[in-house]
Amino acid sequence: MAWETTKPIVVPVDFSGMSVDAVGAACELAASSEQVHVVHVVVTLDQIAPVTDGLSLPTDEDRRAAVCQHFAQFLKTHGFASLKEVVLDGRPGPTIADYATQIGAGLIVIPSHGYDGVKRLLLGSVTEQVIRLAECPVFVLRRQDAE
Repeated sequence: MAWETTKPIVVPVDFSGMSVDAVGAACELAASSEQVHVVHVVVTLDQIAPVTDGLSLPTDEDRRAAVCQHFAQFLKTHGFASLKEVVLDGRPGPTIADYATQIGAGLIVIPSHGYDGVKRLLLGSVTEQVIRLAECPVFVLRRQDAE
């Protein structure tokens, strides 16, 4: 790609194939790999409490530890082990936008899962929230199977 930035680039990942593509695109856009911050947001149980009432679930700490272990393996498997790995807690859209602001990011590279209809209504869109809340440009990768 012809454009690159010397500011940090934030890449939110959900461990999908589209996330791998987003990390790859960010690496192409960055002047150096040290600038690429690969971010995963762990939704805390208190944010989904009504859904989990009465269920025996792992604690937030246990879930976070499992995510950190999976995250490191995900990056290593896809050849991105040298990138900055960041695990945050909160609501994904606002947390990603806030993190980008805190580090002075020049760009956020994020995949679009392209949900529509009922799926979009029920699941919402982290990408849409990031676009609305981010103070820096957001580069949205189109789904490979999008029409």
